[in-house]
This record gives sequence, C-alpha cells and structure tokens, in this order.
Amino acid sequence: MKDMNWLLYSTGSGSGKLPTPQPSSAASMFLRSKTKTRRSSLNHRFDFISTFSASPLRAAAAASSSTQRNASRRRSAAASTGTRVACSLLKAEDNVNDDETCELVSGFEVSVDGEGVAGTINAYLFKAVKNNNGIGILLLSDIFGFEDSSTREFAYRIACNGYNVLLPDLFRGDPWTKDRPKVDFEKWIAEQEAQGVAKDIAACAKWMVDEFAAAGISNKLGLIGFCYGGGKVIEVLAQDQGAYFGIGVSFYGTRMDDTSVASNVKVPVLFITGDNDPLCRVSVVESIEKIIGRGSRVVSFKGRGHGFAHRPQSFEEDEDAEKAFTLMRNWLDGLLAIANANANAG
Repeated sequence: MKDMNWLLYSTGSGSGKLPTPQPSSAASMFLRSKTKTRRSSLNHRFDFISTFSASPLRAAAAASSSTQRNASRRRSAAASTGTRVACSLLKAEDNVNDDETCELVSGFEVSVDGEGVAGTINAYLFKAVKNNNGIGILLLSDIFGFEDSSTREFAYRIACNGYNVLLPDLFRGDPWTKDRPKVDFEKWIAEQEAQGVAKDIAACAKWMVDEFAAAGISNKLGLIGFCYGGGKVIEVLAQDQGAYFGIGVSFYGTRMDDTSVASNVKVPVLFITGDNDPLCRVSVVESIEKIIGRGSRVVSFKGRGHGFAHRPQSFEEDEDAEKAFTLMRNWLDGLLAIANANANAG
C-alpha cells in the first residue's frame, strides 16, 4: 500500500519558504518506517524563487507547448523501447510510481488582483517543472485555508502529475482554526461574505486564464475543492457555465442542500465522498449528479467519514485516500484529452 503522506521534501533557507507539510498523526509511525527507503529516492527540492522576474505560470505554459506537440512522439518511443515514461500526458495508471512521476515541482507565492474586491488575493502556485502539460487547476481549500499542510501536500501531488495548481486564500487571512470554540463556527462562516469569496475565486480563474493566454495557450481549467471548497465547486461551475473550466472534482462538498443551482453546471463533475459523512450526504450528491448529467459520476467510499481523502486518520483511510487520488487523476485526463485534441487541430 502506498502511503498518502509520502511527501518527504526539503526546503531551502531564507524567506518565502513554505513550512514542511507534516503527515497526519495516525500515519506518522507508518511514514517513519518507510523513511529509509523513500528518502534516498525522493530528492526533490521544493523551492520558492522570490527573484523570478517573469511570471512563473507563463513560463510553465510556454514550456508546455513543445511538450504537448511532442506527446505522441514520446508515447511511440516508450512503446518501442518498453521503458515506462513518467509523463502526465500519458494515461495515469494505478501502478505509476510517485518517485518516477514526481520529477520536480516549484512553488511560488503570488498575489492576484481582486478585480474590484478590496486588496489582492494571496495564493500559492505549484507548477510542474518537468513534463508540464500546460493545464491549470484551481484548488479550493477546506475551512482551514490555503496554508494548511494537508491541503498543500495534496496540491503538490497534483502538480507532480504535470499540472499547474493555484491554491488561493479564500478567507483573506482568517481561516478557521481548531483552537476556536465550536460554538463560534456559524458566526465565523457567516463573516466569510459569500459574494466576496465568489469574486475572489472568479478573479483567480481569470488570472490563470490570462497567464496561459499570454503564453499562447487556451486550455480549459480544472476546478477541485475539499469540504467548504467542494461545495463551492458547484456554485463556481454554475456561474462559469463552461467559460473557463472544463471539468470539476468535488471532495465531500458541504452546504450543497440547494441542488437547484446544479442545473446551470455545463461540465462533468466527479463527486468523491464517504457514506458515513454527515456533512456530505450521499443522497444529496447523487441528486446533484443527476441534475448535472454530462457524464458526471459519484464515488462513495464505504465506511468513510469527512475529509478522508486529504486527511486520512488511519491506515485503512490512507488506502482509500490513495484510491480517491487515482480516481481524481484519471478524471483530469478529460482536460488532457481536450488540450491534445486542440493541439492536433492547430
């Protein structure tokens, strides 16, 4: 079994570095037992390049153009030599080794213009350095915000598969923290002004589209969200109606009881949840999936509760978290298919 918290990378010195993500306590012992065998093979550095003069996303997008044009050539070469090519443009398979796939990911702190909303939006951009496929993913966090180590680790893993992942601060520096009294939660969530969050998400999507357009790439974006962000996936896609986004993934989305909004969603959505999650009832998700149609899919994991895919709390949850990640990765192949079709047509 591959552990969900396999991420063992070192950070450079100096300002602007992200803290090293910490594994969940339940998986810590399992991780330590694997450290000796994994550390030697995972020598990736996760560097923030604060002096980078050009846009990091435009640089990634520009580099991916030749990657897409040469995808079929590499696929043929791999077939003829019998050697596995760890390239995100190939179909993601269950048995792909993370050591091979995750070549190198760079991280950048970015500020996005709020597009009429006061101030700028802080965000982290994770981009694949090798095998960058020119596809942007907007990742919406749970209530613990964009600095949470579990969410950043998940974003890193997505980027390892060739993507450019933008993780914005949805709560403008005021995420929910575990030390707050639970009785204050509804007051806090009400203070996260719905229109403000929606505008920030729209501004981040536009920023990504503009950055790719500046590099001559017009691929559709993918939208992924957890918990609070998973519920926002449906709202955002309904508002977008296929303009920027080509596909969605909602992990155990919350506050989705108003299913009527789903009728405006114009792209397929993968719903991943647990059948023991009181915050994301399977019946509600199935209703939304039927309303959207377009090949959408619901996958419910037996016995799993809230947050298992990015916060596994046991070895069993860790195994299902890995399965959920593979489902998401294969679902994102839909974006790659669109991008490759557009590239061949051009």
